[in-house]
Amino acid sequence: MVLRFIIAFVLVVLIGGGLVGFNIFRDRAIEQYFANMPTPTLTVSTTTVEPITWNPGIDAIGTVSAANGVDLTVETTGIVEEILFSANTRVEKGDVLVRLDDEMQRADLAAARTQAELDRQTLERARELQRRGVGSQSTLDQAEAAASASASQVAKLEAALNQKQLRAPFSGVIGIPRIELGQYLSPGTVVATLQDLDHMRVDFTVPEQRFEELKIGQQVRVGLTGDDMPFTGSIIGIDPKIDPSSRLVSVRAEVENAEGRLVPGQFVRVRVELPAEDDVIAVPQTALVTSLYGDYVYRLRPLESAGDAAPGADQAGQEGAQAAEAQNEAGNGEVFVAEQIFVKVGRRANGSVEIVEGLSAGDVVVDAGQNRLSNGARVTIDNTVRPIQMGAEAR
Repeated sequence: MVLRFIIAFVLVVLIGGGLVGFNIFRDRAIEQYFANMPTPTLTVSTTTVEPITWNPGIDAIGTVSAANGVDLTVETTGIVEEILFSANTRVEKGDVLVRLDDEMQRADLAAARTQAELDRQTLERARELQRRGVGSQSTLDQAEAAASASASQVAKLEAALNQKQLRAPFSGVIGIPRIELGQYLSPGTVVATLQDLDHMRVDFTVPEQRFEELKIGQQVRVGLTGDDMPFTGSIIGIDPKIDPSSRLVSVRAEVENAEGRLVPGQFVRVRVELPAEDDVIAVPQTALVTSLYGDYVYRLRPLESAGDAAPGADQAGQEGAQAAEAQNEAGNGEVFVAEQIFVKVGRRANGSVEIVEGLSAGDVVVDAGQNRLSNGARVTIDNTVRPIQMGAEAR
C-alpha cells in the first residue's frame, strides 16, 4: 500500500515538473522570438515647416442684394394696354415698360393745350393793347391769370398721362412679367422686379469680438464656397450698434459683378482681408492630431538619434531636419524615428494651422499616415502620393 502511494506521488511530481518546465521553455521561446523580431517600418508623407506669410481674415456668411433693386408698381389705376418688355432683358433708365389705357387722359390733354394756346394768344393781344394805351390793366391781369391757369392745367394733365406709363427708374435687368394684357391694375400692384446686377451689395454679420478690426474701405472676398472666392469688393458700411440679442454687428460690402454670376438673395461666403503677417510658423491641418491630452504632431529625426534622452529631443529634431528634408522628394528608404510633439495651436485658415509653440523652422513633420504611428515608431518617407492641402495657395 505504501509502495503504491510512493509510486503515485513520484508520477505526479514528474508530470507536474514536466508541465512547469514546458511552460518555462515556451515563455522563453516566445520572448526570444519577439526580441529578435525586426521592428516594422511604416511609410508616411511629410512636409517641412517653413515660415510663411499669413493672410488673416474674418470669415462670415452673407446675403447678396442688388445695389439698386426694386419691385416695380404702377401709380394709378387702369387697364394694361401694352407690355413693352420681356423677362430677363436689360432695360435702360427711362424706358417705357408698361402703358395703361390713356385715351381719356390724351383727350383731356389735347383740350387743355388748345385752351392754353387760346389763352396765350389772348394774353399777347392784351399786352399789345396795353402797349398802345387802349387796354386796361385789369384786362391784362385777367389774361395773364388765364394763361397761367391754362399752362398749369396742361402740366397737370401731362403728369396724369405720364402716370399711365411705367418707366424704368434705372438701368438693369428686368424679371418675369406678373401682369397680363387687359388686366385691371390698381396702385401697389407689382408688375416685375428690376435689378442692377453690375453692382451688388453683400450684407453679413461679424462677432462683436472682431468689431475693432473692421474699417470702412477694407477689402473683402466673396464666393459661393470658402475655397473659391473670385469676387472682390470693399466695406461701405458698418453698423455703429451691436445687436444685444445676437452680439453681432451688421456689415455691408459692395462687390463688382461684371459677369453677372452673383444673384440677389444668394447665400455666399465672405472673408474680410486683414493685414498680412510675415514669418508665421504653420503646418497643414492634416499634420495636426487632436486628442484628449492636447494637440500634437509627429516630427521626424534620424534613426541614430533614437537612443537620445527625452530632454535632448528638440536638439535631435533639429539635427535630423536637414537629413529628413533631403528625403522628402527622393524617398530612397532611409529610416527615421517619429517623435510625438505636443504643440500649441493658433489660428486656422486656408487649410493651414498656426503653431504658436512646439515647432520651429526646418522641422519635418508627418502630414499623412500618422494614424498608424506611435511615439518612437520607425518610418520611411514617400512623398509621391501626397494628401490634398486645402488652401495650398496661401502657403
